[in-house]
Amino acid sequence: MPEGDTIYRAARALQKAIGGKVVTGFETGLAKLARVNDDAPLVGRTVERVESRGKWCLIFFSGDLILVTHMLMSGSWHLYRPGEKWWMGRDRMRVVVRTAEWEAVGFNIPVAEFHTARSLERSSQVPKLGPDVLSDDFTVEGGVARLAGYGRENPEAEIAVVLLNQRVLAGLGNVYKSEVAFAAGVNPFRAMRTITSLEREVMVEVSRRYMKANVVDGSSSLGGEDGIVTYSGNRRTTHSSNREERLWVYGRQGQECRRCGATVMMRKQGLQARSTYWCPECQPWVGMGETAAPVGRVAVVRRGKIGC
Repeated sequence: MPEGDTIYRAARALQKAIGGKVVTGFETGLAKLARVNDDAPLVGRTVERVESRGKWCLIFFSGDLILVTHMLMSGSWHLYRPGEKWWMGRDRMRVVVRTAEWEAVGFNIPVAEFHTARSLERSSQVPKLGPDVLSDDFTVEGGVARLAGYGRENPEAEIAVVLLNQRVLAGLGNVYKSEVAFAAGVNPFRAMRTITSLEREVMVEVSRRYMKANVVDGSSSLGGEDGIVTYSGNRRTTHSSNREERLWVYGRQGQECRRCGATVMMRKQGLQARSTYWCPECQPWVGMGETAAPVGRVAVVRRGKIGC
């Protein structure tokens, strides 16, 4: 499923392929995009840059036009040479941006809008994002401050739900939510009022480390054409190169915890009923009247006993 790392890699590949190039063709299966193109054609414009912001991908065209897309659960961007057969059918195509050398095709994209710089600033979603975990200017201190501030205003909010809140930290999705909480030894259903400052720091630091590890540009070693890498294999948070051992808890309900041997559990969580996975031994419950895990225990996690 597309999370911040997926969108980051997609934006990086699109930038390498079509960034700085002149648009030679544009197609869309979405009426609202077609109307904008009818009034202000994309052909002849230059792709100024492509960037990711959390789970959003933004393509900036000359003449103050921005294509903003969100993949939700199933959308994806593909790159093809002109005339190359697509991997998906045309019925799944939503957007095609053509240049002389590449076709950037968006499949199954549920959210796609054109904006100007001014209308994007007024958007109810993109400008309201929290700090992007993968941005160059992201800091652990800033991320911790966001978590702490949200916790003060929402003391009963469950930590795993907060990790998914893009207005707190942008980029984390359902996989990272469970993996980050496990790495910090934090039960995902704990209220924000029970989270210690050290636990917040561990979760933010691990979020950054896990996501950065999954966007490493291996184009030189992988031999990607023109240095463009659109896929880097299965997302992983463990050290293992075995694809069956790539995650600590996500998707492993009923299996043994890789750290302690207890049975990994799963429960639906939040208004969207997202699946949350955790180890009841490594991530003990802390509720009303109880204290958080000892500082020493979390510090051991930070020193690399678990994590990427």
